[in-house]
Amino acid sequence: MANLVKSFFKLSTLLCLVLALSGCALMGFAGAAAVSGSAAGVNYTFTNVAYKTISYPVADVEAALNKALRKMDIKKMERTVEEGKISVTVVTRHLDIYIDLEKVTPTVTSIEVNAKKGVFFKDKATATEIIVQTEKNLEVKK
Repeated sequence: MANLVKSFFKLSTLLCLVLALSGCALMGFAGAAAVSGSAAGVNYTFTNVAYKTISYPVADVEAALNKALRKMDIKKMERTVEEGKISVTVVTRHLDIYIDLEKVTPTVTSIEVNAKKGVFFKDKATATEIIVQTEKNLEVKK
């Protein structure tokens, strides 16, 4: 019986570790837990997706994002539009980057950047820099 309990404990621990490393939302913390970022108020979800809400219309944010991506020499691969949300997929040599712009109000937009390096790793620095450069482009526009 003791061996069965030890085996169950080891399997449970391994499962939790795999879920945590894969960034799985099944853990229940993905949307709720956020940790403050160090660059310009950028925050991160539990799964290391960078996000920030800014006081600009979604069209202005998208234009600033496009300018930031050109400046960073990151090529846009795909753009999809749903009601109130624009999703952009970009690729670099080592990263797959997923960017969502969501209209909160007519003058407020939420930007979320998920820079993935393979299955398990996230590049928080690149995700943060995309948000910072986008915001700089908006402030120049003022």
